[in-house]
Amino acid sequence: MKTNIRSSRIGGFHKLAVDQRVKAVAEFAGLSLDEQAHLLNTGNLPSDMADHLIENVVGTMNIPLGIATNMRIDGLDWLVPMASEESSVVAAVCNAARQCYDNGGFVTSMSGTLMIAQIQLVGVRDPEHARIRILERKAEVENLCNECDPILVNLGGGFRDLEVRVLKTQSGPMVITHLIVDTRDAMGANAVNTMAEAIAPRISEWTGGQTNLRILSNLADRRLARARCIWRTQDIGGESVRDGMISAYHFADADPYRAATHNKGIMNGISAVVLATGNDTRAVEAGAHAYAARKGHYGSLTRWEVTAEGDLAGSLEVPMAVGLVGGATKLHPTARIALKILGVASAEQLARVIAAVGLAQNFSALKALATTGIQKGHMALHAQNIAMMAGAVGEEIDHVAQALIQAGKVRLDLAEKALNDLRSR
Repeated sequence: MKTNIRSSRIGGFHKLAVDQRVKAVAEFAGLSLDEQAHLLNTGNLPSDMADHLIENVVGTMNIPLGIATNMRIDGLDWLVPMASEESSVVAAVCNAARQCYDNGGFVTSMSGTLMIAQIQLVGVRDPEHARIRILERKAEVENLCNECDPILVNLGGGFRDLEVRVLKTQSGPMVITHLIVDTRDAMGANAVNTMAEAIAPRISEWTGGQTNLRILSNLADRRLARARCIWRTQDIGGESVRDGMISAYHFADADPYRAATHNKGIMNGISAVVLATGNDTRAVEAGAHAYAARKGHYGSLTRWEVTAEGDLAGSLEVPMAVGLVGGATKLHPTARIALKILGVASAEQLARVIAAVGLAQNFSALKALATTGIQKGHMALHAQNIAMMAGAVGEEIDHVAQALIQAGKVRLDLAEKALNDLRSR
C-alpha cells in the first residue's frame, strides 16, 4: 500500500525548474536516480518547450510515430504519419489502402471550415422575443466578431452566420446564440472563443438577461470531412468476406455496445494522425462521438453497402476540426516534420486525409472480425510487446514473440519462460 512521505501541497511547484520538479516528485514517490534521469531525458522535444506547452512539466511521454503507406487519396499518393502506442493500427491502414489502391483509392470532400461558438443567455422572461432581438442585430454581431480577428478576415475567414435557439432545460428556458465562423486553416478554438467573449455583454444589453457560458462547440457539424472508397470483391476475398463485413456493420449501427468499439477502431486511425500533426485529439474524438449520436441513437460513423457491380462500398462522414496554424502544430518539432512528410496545403486537405485513414482503419477491423477474428493479427503484434515486458531485447524479441504465437497464447508468464529457455541454450 502506498504511504505518503510528504504532502502533495508543494508550494511554488509551478515556479520550479524542470529538474527541481523532478527532484521534488522523486522525494515524494521514492524514484530512483535512473528513474529521475529517464524523466529528464525528454527526447526530441526540448524540456524548455515542453515546459511552455503544459504546466508542471517533469518529462515527456514518447509515443511511436509510424507511417501509413499505400495511401492513394483523390488521385495522389501520400505517406501519412500516425502516432499511436497500440499494435496493428498502422498496419491495418496500410493493408486496407493496399487492397483498394489499384481501384483508385479514396475519394474525399469537405463541407467547409466553419466552427460554432455558443453563448448561453438566462434570466429572460420572454425568451422567444429575446431570440428575435438578437437576430435583429446580425450586422452588428458580424462587425464585432470580425473586429476581434482582422488577420483571419484578411485570410478569407471570419463571421458567416448567426443562429439563436430557445432551449428548454431543467433550469428553465435558455436562449443559446451560435456564432458561425470560418476559421480557415486554424482549428479555431481561440478565435471563436474570443468572439463569444466580445458578443456576450452586448447580448445582455439587448435582452436584459444574463450571459453565462461563452465557449466553442466541439460538435463541429459545419466542418465535416468525408471519405469514400470501393473495394473490389475479388480483392478482399470474395462475397462471403464482403457479406460478413456488411453484417458486422449492421450490428454496429443497430447496437450502441458494438458501435462504441466499432467507432473506437475508426478513431484509432483518426486520432493517430491528429496527434502526429499536433492537433487536439480530445476535441476531434468528442465531436465524432457526439455526431454518431446526433439522431438520438448512437451508431456507426461509417456506412457500408454493396454496389450494383457487387463490390464493397464504404463511406465515412465525421466532424474534423483540425488546423495547420497555432498551438502544437507550429511549436512541436515532430508535428512540424509530420506535416512536412504529409505535405498538405490546407487544414481542409489535412481533414480529408484523416477521414480516409479512419475509413481504412474501419475496413481492416471489419474484415478481421468477419474472417480470422480481430485477435490473430492484433495479438501477433502484441506478442512483441509482451516479449519486451518479459525482458527480451534485440533479436530475442522476435524469437520470444514467435514462440508465443506458435503456442497460441500471448501471456507474460509464457514469455518469461520462453526467454529463459532461449537464454539457456
